[in-house]
Amino acid sequence: MARLTAENVETIPYGPLGIIAMPGCETLADKIDSYLVKWRKGQALEHQGSIAFYGYQRESFLIDISNPRFGSGEGKAVINDSVRGYDLYIVTDCFNYSVEYNMYGMKVPKSPDDHFADLKRVISAASSKAKRISVIMPMLYEGRQHKRSSRESLDCAMALQELVNLGVENIITFDAHDQRVQNSIPHKSFENVMPTYQMIKALVNSVEDLKIDKDSLMVISPDEGAMNRCIFFATQLGINLGMFYKRRDYTKVVNGRNPIVEHQYLGDSVSGKDIIIVDDMISSGESMLEVAQKLKQLGANRIFVCTTFGLFANGLEVFDKAFEEGTIAKVFTTNGVYQTPELLSREWYESVELSKYIAYFLDTLNHDMSVSTILDSSVRIDTLLRKKGLKA
Repeated sequence: MARLTAENVETIPYGPLGIIAMPGCETLADKIDSYLVKWRKGQALEHQGSIAFYGYQRESFLIDISNPRFGSGEGKAVINDSVRGYDLYIVTDCFNYSVEYNMYGMKVPKSPDDHFADLKRVISAASSKAKRISVIMPMLYEGRQHKRSSRESLDCAMALQELVNLGVENIITFDAHDQRVQNSIPHKSFENVMPTYQMIKALVNSVEDLKIDKDSLMVISPDEGAMNRCIFFATQLGINLGMFYKRRDYTKVVNGRNPIVEHQYLGDSVSGKDIIIVDDMISSGESMLEVAQKLKQLGANRIFVCTTFGLFANGLEVFDKAFEEGTIAKVFTTNGVYQTPELLSREWYESVELSKYIAYFLDTLNHDMSVSTILDSSVRIDTLLRKKGLKA
């Protein structure tokens, strides 16, 4: 992946770079900041005297903010540093339930709605001051409520329109549940980034005896909705693809959706092969583990689960049991959403790092340069596999 260096800086920065870490995103933002500080010590050295590069090299690009709450639970945002003329990037995780606030003397965990409200408050505090505002939201808020199938709200579209109406120019997210939600904001930049390279890199680095060929490995889509990302994954690895489809009971509605009756498999034999199940997220994990159990019944060897986001909303016990029983070998999810210390300590879990990738984006966008080479991971995946001796 090409990165800006002293030799290839061709454009002036859009404005001094600033990064705001929303509550719960401090660790991710610190990692992004450390990469940028390191890179910019050697970047554009010949331009440092130019006023256009004012503030280009700093000890930190982080902007200090606070999100105080009144006793009633109402909140506000305060930006404690100057952001006038800045190219501002706000990093947020709307799914970090470890962040709490006081309301009527009670400790209340922040819901996704609370996080999104705080994001809007920070944008409002920076509006008319910052030169440009971009939002980095690894897991898209309300991304699963992206279409209307009955009399129901279109929350994702409404959220994106709210951000745009507040003055946000760029929205950067990872592996959106359905990237067609960008149709709700056709005149603004919406980047849906696929972390396929990061996933494959983590997989080949942590599974030493992995064989990547059609006789040893397959990619499986857990449902029809995940097919596009699975096709890309399988194509990059040069292996076959299978899929499950969900047979639902349309006479019932449970928790707002029709319950799944059975997962049915379509594809080549999985007998004796290692399997990579690819999806955008794990919520409770029940559906994912049922697919893994079906694959085991069909004779699959080791099963690796690669999903961009791991919420584990019903706890880790079901995955502990599945690992002990040999149903799954490894689970890979990114650090784009909150990871509990308990999750990080599990033998079956591997965290996939996104901070360096996001830092590339920020550095490139700050120079108003094309991100197409960053989005296209084909060459990097090919280089990685050849380096590891997994591809001729």
